[in-house]
Amino acid sequence: MDIFNNIGLTDELINGLFQKYLLKSVFITGTDTDVGKTYITAGLAVALRKMDVDVGVMKPFAAGTAQKKGYKSEDIEILAKAAQTSDPESLVNPQFFPIPASPYTAWKNLKTKPKISTVLSSFKKLSKLHKMILVEGMGGIMTPILKNYYITNLIKEMKIPTVIVTRSKVGTVNHTIMTIQMCQKYKIPIKGIIINNFDDDGYPVKNLKRDLQNLTGVKVLGSIPFIKDMSDASLNRIFQKNLDLKTLLK
Repeated sequence: MDIFNNIGLTDELINGLFQKYLLKSVFITGTDTDVGKTYITAGLAVALRKMDVDVGVMKPFAAGTAQKKGYKSEDIEILAKAAQTSDPESLVNPQFFPIPASPYTAWKNLKTKPKISTVLSSFKKLSKLHKMILVEGMGGIMTPILKNYYITNLIKEMKIPTVIVTRSKVGTVNHTIMTIQMCQKYKIPIKGIIINNFDDDGYPVKNLKRDLQNLTGVKVLGSIPFIKDMSDASLNRIFQKNLDLKTLLK
């Protein structure tokens, strides 16, 4: 940053230029919990890395049973392996709660308050280590972090667009429209929708893609089938074949 300060640019202007021209970071959110955000984020990390994109990963809040080795969060372990990064846990997962709950509920049960400033600081530091950060959310777009502060607020403060992961099950149109409407209410740019067709027991994907795009005006970037093989070669092949990655990078 010093070199830019020396030519008269303020920190505010530098950060604005940095966000606009250098960072293409994306927040991966979902229409609900268990829609496969972690596996979609991991697949994106592999595919982008194979495209020579210097990609980092982050999950601001994670919860559940801590692993005995490596990162506490199994999700972070999956993401870091996919991106082939070894960034400090304090940056990639600033806060881990040892119970399966939202940050707000974990706070009330464990008396451990979510630290938004720490999350934002960690994101900023990671952004200096990589050209692009894939940030995986927790639960859905309105998962509570603090009272009157939700995942939407966090994305807004990060100043990055989002990709919405949805399923193909009946009911997903309703959930997806509500998620999009909340993003629009908070003025969060949406890069597109990814259909995670891992259970293949709902809408025909062709019809779902048509309906979601017609009803919302948001582009469906593609549909990912059930993933049996989590190897780099398999993930790269599936994601390159089934997703519009160029739109993601715009």
